[in-house]
Amino acid sequence: MSESNSTNNGRRSRAAADLAEALSSPAADVVPHPALDLAIDAGTEPEEHPRRGIDPVVFGTAAAVSIGFVVWGLLGTDSLAEASSKALDWVMTNTGWLFVLTTSGFVVFVIWLAMSKYGTIPLGRDDEEPEFKTVSWIAMMFSAGMGIGLMFYGVSEPLSHFVTAPPGTGGDADAAAQTAMATTMFHWTLHPWAIYAVVGLAIAYGVYRKGRVQLISAAFVPLLGKRASGGAGRVIDMFAIFATLFGSATSLGLGALQISSGFEIVADIGPLGNGALVLIITVLTIAFVLSAVSGVAKGIQWLSNINMVLAVVLALFLFVVGPTVFILNLVPTSLGSYVQDLAMMAARTGAEGPDTEAWLSSWTVFYWAWWLSWTPFVGMFIARISRGRTIRQFVTGVLLVPSVVSVLWFCVLGGTAIDLQNKGTDIAGAGGLEAQLFGTLDALPLATVAIVLVMLLVAIFFVSGADAASIVMGSLSERGTTEPRRTVVIFWGVATGAVAAVMLLAGGEDALQGLQTITIVAALPFVLIMIGLTVSLMKELRTDPLVVRRRYGEVAVEQAVIAGVTEHGDDFAITVEATEPTTETEVPTEPAAEPELETTDR
Repeated sequence: MSESNSTNNGRRSRAAADLAEALSSPAADVVPHPALDLAIDAGTEPEEHPRRGIDPVVFGTAAAVSIGFVVWGLLGTDSLAEASSKALDWVMTNTGWLFVLTTSGFVVFVIWLAMSKYGTIPLGRDDEEPEFKTVSWIAMMFSAGMGIGLMFYGVSEPLSHFVTAPPGTGGDADAAAQTAMATTMFHWTLHPWAIYAVVGLAIAYGVYRKGRVQLISAAFVPLLGKRASGGAGRVIDMFAIFATLFGSATSLGLGALQISSGFEIVADIGPLGNGALVLIITVLTIAFVLSAVSGVAKGIQWLSNINMVLAVVLALFLFVVGPTVFILNLVPTSLGSYVQDLAMMAARTGAEGPDTEAWLSSWTVFYWAWWLSWTPFVGMFIARISRGRTIRQFVTGVLLVPSVVSVLWFCVLGGTAIDLQNKGTDIAGAGGLEAQLFGTLDALPLATVAIVLVMLLVAIFFVSGADAASIVMGSLSERGTTEPRRTVVIFWGVATGAVAAVMLLAGGEDALQGLQTITIVAALPFVLIMIGLTVSLMKELRTDPLVVRRRYGEVAVEQAVIAGVTEHGDDFAITVEATEPTTETEVPTEPAAEPELETTDR
């Protein structure tokens, strides 16, 4: 009896091994089946975009529109300002709710996806290991969480909400500090990274699981079919270029404003005008174009390593010389206030009145639009470093790691500024948002050194992000190639600088308002694209080989157990045997025919 059991166990082990091998690396003579993870032939071109080189429709149209926008801004600045102001009013009045609902919807979607049965689907082959070790992956995710926005708003946003409470809030200084930090966390943690996670998932799944090219349009193949490589797909890629262009230009504009403010303090000169802003933009544009054409390894990675070290040095400096105990207390308080107020902040819309609508356009909706405009770039980056991870691992890393970075950063910088404001140093009244970080540093030891460090950080943060963004726009212009032509990259680099200058000029005396206005208007079409992207992703995940196998297995085992118990009682074994082929050529959402598993006595 024991010999029989041993034989049966050996057969089962061999059968299990054969099954695992068939599922992960099916042989050439195996009939393709939706339940099998078929190998991707790296030597063949993806069917969706078989050609390479510049796409004349995508690049030509996007370039023409971009040049037209710049010419309009230079020759008719007042006209552009008036048109963008009217467009902003229309967008906020009629579609502000769309930004609010969809962004919160993306948070719910990616968390549900990670917790559901789809969470175990790998972003690669079934048997593929993660390309990067977990420590390296977390470090790169940490780098992605840093950027020029954290430098510009690290002090100014918490301080602004502390001095002027958001709509529907108020209270004493302690309550104001909690509300200020909770509002800042709302804008910089789960919501923006859920937006990036949607695009990153769609790209990583399509490229590493299905063998498609790295185009936003390629992620729409499940929804659009062949039209994803036709006219509809080209329109999607053009809007992705526009989104990246205006998002990068907004960051360049913020960097120019902050560097200009730093020069005013260090050189002890009066306010610099638009001419100085244009000069700063020109210098930064030249810098990131040179970085972009020097190659990814030499440019982006080298600059990223430098700015990460400098950012940590700045944060440690403020933590040590600033109100250390207050900062430590602020971390759990901020997290608790964020969780407590999350529903209220996520539900805030223009229905609460014109004051709330104006506040949203300067803060929440502006942020959601800005994050949306950065999704092609950030999405491609986090997809690139996440090959081999499961969806659950991907979502967990993308949501948590950068969010932790943001919490610590804002508690250190924002906490220092709030403490100074509470003790009588008027940081908020000393200048605009771009000057408040320098005002905070000016009240601490080694002010001049720290201010110069911040100016250097801002410049490097922009260059390291914008040169990658120009390469992404080049990739989108050339049907998803990973190495676009230098001339195309240079064009988009120069275009980004020119658009940034025009956006600042359109704001007149309030340059920041010009950036925010055009960013919100330009991001509106991409909201609809993002909604379509989630639908397309879900449609494809429902037919993933892992999901199909699970459905077959559940039905087959259930039926086999019922048959085994009915025929043999408690003592039976399940064996797999071939059945007559069905006429179905495509497996629907549920299995077309239940596999027959014969039950035998043990």
